[in-house]
Amino acid sequence: MSGKSFIAQLRAKPEKRDELIALQAELKALVRAQEPDALVYELFQSDDDPDLFQVVATFRDDAAFDHHMQIDFHDRLVPPILACVDGEMQIAFYRSLP
Repeated sequence: MSGKSFIAQLRAKPEKRDELIALQAELKALVRAQEPDALVYELFQSDDDPDLFQVVATFRDDAAFDHHMQIDFHDRLVPPILACVDGEMQIAFYRSLP
């Protein structure tokens, strides 16, 4: 089975930008330390718009993605991350091709 990836676009509330970055940095560090089947987890900030971010993640397979969605720190960090977002997070899922 091929890998599963997502790209999420988040626009921070200007007054919550630093908090969003800090929470995402903590999430990224925990993913890297505790999820060996998370092959990529990166946060990108736009050069043109400091409140615009992209999160790119790739998981070895569906099981690794499901594990990510159920891990304890995900449930602790995602709600406060979403509270920093202005509007709705845009997310799209992709499959790795051979």
